[in-house]
Amino acid sequence: MGRGRVQLKRIENKINRQVTFSKRRSGLLKKAHEISVLCDAEVSLIIFSAEGKLYEYASNSCMEKILERYERCCYAEKAIACSDPGPQGNWYREYAKLKAKFEVLHRSQRHLMGEQLDSLTVKELQQLEHQLETSMKQIRSRKTQIMLDFVAELQRKEKSLREQNKILEEELMEKQKLMAPSHQAQRQQQNQLPSSSSSPSSFPIAGLIAESNPILSIGTFRGRGSVDSEAAAQTQVRNTSSLLPPMDAWPSEWLTSMCNLKL
Repeated sequence: MGRGRVQLKRIENKINRQVTFSKRRSGLLKKAHEISVLCDAEVSLIIFSAEGKLYEYASNSCMEKILERYERCCYAEKAIACSDPGPQGNWYREYAKLKAKFEVLHRSQRHLMGEQLDSLTVKELQQLEHQLETSMKQIRSRKTQIMLDFVAELQRKEKSLREQNKILEEELMEKQKLMAPSHQAQRQQQNQLPSSSSSPSSFPIAGLIAESNPILSIGTFRGRGSVDSEAAAQTQVRNTSSLLPPMDAWPSEWLTSMCNLKL
């Protein structure tokens, strides 16, 4: 006895409906995979369950490319068929395109984040794993390249600073060589100043002035002895002063000593 034809209608029992959906979904995905492998065809399958759960299959693991190809073919034919499409139809088609792209990208993002992986087969999970590994390799390679570039930039700056430091050291040494004779001349002048200043001060100005002080007397009475001694002292001072240079040529040390003695 052959199997009777099953009447197609909605299954009222929720549990039976879920079991039937799971079986038919698996069979449909299997058939899509078989036709893609046997016939080398690009197959794309999108299923939404009654609860709104998404199930999909793409033969080349890239749903977006298949949808873009479908949109190009479908909308190109519609554009040729409809020479004067209305603005409302254009908006609807544009909305459908953007919505499909958004759903594909959002679903791919969830899969990359490790979410909603129940609907993926073993092959799809392997493809997702391979994609993540490739992405991680690219990220590590880019990170290493950035670090190497940063180190090279630091080395270049270090080399430039060393060259600038070397140039500054050479300029400083040249300036020191040019200033060395002037410094030596200043030291020689400083060494000669004490000897020149000590030679004029060796004249016994203080002794002459001290010897001339005793001839001074207070009062109008002068004896003969005092007059003779005063004349002798004046003669001695006159003879001594003739040996001294003019006052304009006296050093400042002489004048200071005389002022202190007078005070």
